[in-house]
Amino acid sequence: MNINIDWQNFFIGEDRWEFMPEIALRTLIMYFIILTGLRLLGKRGVRQLSVFELVVIISLGSAAGDPMFYKEIGLIVPIIIFTIIVGAYRLTTYLTAKNQKLDDLIEGRCVYLIKDGRCNTKEFGKEALGLDEFFAELRQKSISHLGQVETVILETSGTLSVYFYPDDRVQLGLPILPALFAQKTKMLSPNKDYACIFCGNIKRIKTEAPLKCVDCGCDEWVVAIDNCRVR
Repeated sequence: MNINIDWQNFFIGEDRWEFMPEIALRTLIMYFIILTGLRLLGKRGVRQLSVFELVVIISLGSAAGDPMFYKEIGLIVPIIIFTIIVGAYRLTTYLTAKNQKLDDLIEGRCVYLIKDGRCNTKEFGKEALGLDEFFAELRQKSISHLGQVETVILETSGTLSVYFYPDDRVQLGLPILPALFAQKTKMLSPNKDYACIFCGNIKRIKTEAPLKCVDCGCDEWVVAIDNCRVR
């Protein structure tokens, strides 16, 4: 079986070597245009990106890519696109600073995911965030159960702001360590403190029995713990 491969076409496509220096020059120019564009966006635009800012960055990247290697596209076109995108961004940030409703519409609002050591199940239902993913992020902050946490806020940038109880105020909470969380059960034993695996509600019963959480309706529980954080 003979395979005939045009190696020049394989590596550089339909263009020829004479176009390679032009590609290098185009790429270098677009590199500095991107740097200038990001600088004009301001420090916030390149730190923690909100959904709106991410759209802007993707748009800039898309506008910058094609002129680097398509000879049919001149450099004036991406420069015009960059100017419009950056101008629209600056105008939008100005308007959102002046109008809170517009800011909420574009940037979204921060969300309280935990209050007083309990999951805010109503807000969880509005966010594309699973409990497993949420608990994994909390564990990275050395949190072993929700009773150590007073408040967790999901910021518009997608980051979590966590506020802890001092050690003398740590309360019983839902354990989020995988080994402990896996010991969930539907049958509660008497005289033990249990935490609902979904909302973290704490319950103790006097006789062995199954139980549904009055806050969220979940029927699975795990023994609550109240140890302090290990720093």
